[in-house]
Amino acid sequence: MASGTYPSKRKLAAADLQSKADRTGQGKARARAAQSETDQLDLKKH
Repeated sequence: MASGTYPSKRKLAAADLQSKADRTGQGKARARAAQSETDQLDLKKH
């Protein structure tokens, strides 16, 4: 399979943080930072 077909562990962890923040309303800043970090790393890879 091509690279990028499956999300990285970091991206999955960030998505999990975002999901929990969306459900509970807690940890939104941390989840946003994690999502931003993974997005920046994706930009550097491509």
